[in-house]
Amino acid sequence: MKRPAAISFALLLFCTAFAGAAGSGTARPQRSDSIPDSLRSVYLYTEGIKRQMIRLDTTGARTLFAEAIRRDSSYAPAYYELAGSLTAGGERTIGEVIRLAGEAAKLDTANKWYRQFYGQALLIGNCYDEALNVYRSLTRSDAQNPENFRLLAALYAEAERPYEAIAVLDSAELRFGRIPMLSASKRRLLIDTRQYDRALAEAQALAEAAPYEAENHVALGELYALMRRDSLAAKSFADAIELDPTDIAALVAAGDYYNRKQNYPAFLSVTRRLFDSDELTAGSKIAQFERLTADLRFYREYFLQINELAALLALKYPNDPKVADLYGKHLIASGQLDEALALYKLHTADRPPVKEYFTMVIDIESYKQRPDSAERYIAQALGLFPDDPDFRIARGHIHVYGKRYKEAVKSYREALPYVRSDSLRGLVWGYIGDVHHAAGEHRRCYTAYDRALRYYPGNASVLNNYAYFLAEEGSRLERALDMSGRAIALDENNPTYLDTYAWVLFKLGRTAEAKRSMQLAISLDGGKSPDLQLHYGDILAASGERFMAEVYWRKALENGYEDPEAVARRFEWLEQSEKTSSP
Repeated sequence: MKRPAAISFALLLFCTAFAGAAGSGTARPQRSDSIPDSLRSVYLYTEGIKRQMIRLDTTGARTLFAEAIRRDSSYAPAYYELAGSLTAGGERTIGEVIRLAGEAAKLDTANKWYRQFYGQALLIGNCYDEALNVYRSLTRSDAQNPENFRLLAALYAEAERPYEAIAVLDSAELRFGRIPMLSASKRRLLIDTRQYDRALAEAQALAEAAPYEAENHVALGELYALMRRDSLAAKSFADAIELDPTDIAALVAAGDYYNRKQNYPAFLSVTRRLFDSDELTAGSKIAQFERLTADLRFYREYFLQINELAALLALKYPNDPKVADLYGKHLIASGQLDEALALYKLHTADRPPVKEYFTMVIDIESYKQRPDSAERYIAQALGLFPDDPDFRIARGHIHVYGKRYKEAVKSYREALPYVRSDSLRGLVWGYIGDVHHAAGEHRRCYTAYDRALRYYPGNASVLNNYAYFLAEEGSRLERALDMSGRAIALDENNPTYLDTYAWVLFKLGRTAEAKRSMQLAISLDGGKSPDLQLHYGDILAASGERFMAEVYWRKALENGYEDPEAVARRFEWLEQSEKTSSP
């Protein structure tokens, strides 16, 4: 900021005070007690300037400025400099800055620098009404500064007085000609007040004045789009990109327009340019890619273009863990499991190691039913992440797959000391219970389930399995019903949970209720589960609906029920019961 004339005058006084000493060859500072009272404030002010600008002693300068004000409360320069020295205090001192700056402006009304500083202080302090009055006066007294007009227009806009803001900018245009920054502000205000033709005229004038500026064509494009003149909008965006194919603002604006118009090939073409740009951060590109892939229908329809974007990200940011994970998940989503596996395996050598890469390798190898390979990567992961329980849990899952039940229980138990939350601890005990049941160790199973529910009462899977196993045994059926009901409350549209509830009701002899619950389970399942179909057949048979019972038993067989002999025995029983009941 240019220093006011008063400062120059004070410095002149300061220099002349030593003129005689300089001539003698020995510089001696003037004694303060030799300064006349009428000039004492000037002297203190000058010393404050020296402290602040030469010695960089802001604290000492403030003390001198304050003393100058005490000596002469009408000395405006001291107020101004003291206010300026306090601006570094931020919100803590803004109130005092405003007071001091206002006092300086009031004492010296002819000094535009004081009023400008006062206006700036009011803006920082969010005192917009007072600032508006200051800048209104500045546009009259300092009418050669376009910034005063810009700020006054912005203050009118903030006060929801857009037409007055436009009038200020019109006045500035008459005085200074068309300035791009002011013209852009005016255009936005014209759009806000629905004066589209005037806004378009502003944009056209800027584009004609500077046709080589891409941003001017972007402004035109946005206005044409707003006015639904689509062919002109598309041409303007194309012109902007042709002028500067790397202009981020132009590419983003064009992309938004094509997306709104559902011109997805053009949108993805622009996105391709954005992804190729080094000016856009990797994080922004990742976020955009995630938005593109959130809609599965869109993902499938434009897979080739999206695949190109994913490959481009992987090439540009080969060492970015987020990009690697994104690309790997893209490969999985597109069914390229081998490529995804190769990518994640490559990144398991990264240092520092990334847990997610090992997790994905183990998951894919498990899905491909390659337990030996999965176990090797689990061992590597445990060497790098010895305190992480997830890999011990994964090893337990591998052992379960191989029906190595003792080893599975051992792995799950080894995970427990590293578990940090009760919910995960409850899940692990649930896994242990499942393994014990698979091994035929029912008592141990229920003990593990009880521990699981103590840690995690909302473990729906344990509640469901516990209830079902009790129902199969025909024991503690009321407790089984309670647990099954709690599982459904946690996941009311789960057909497996509804099946369990129906089965417990059936075991309790509440056949009509069982049938209603089973009908809902069958509907939600969509005819996929042979277990549900078998159970429904059993309930229908008990209800006397023998024909429909046979239909559902046959469906269970057709869908691959694991024990065909059990189904055959049901048909035999039904046939026998029909013979028995015949006269």
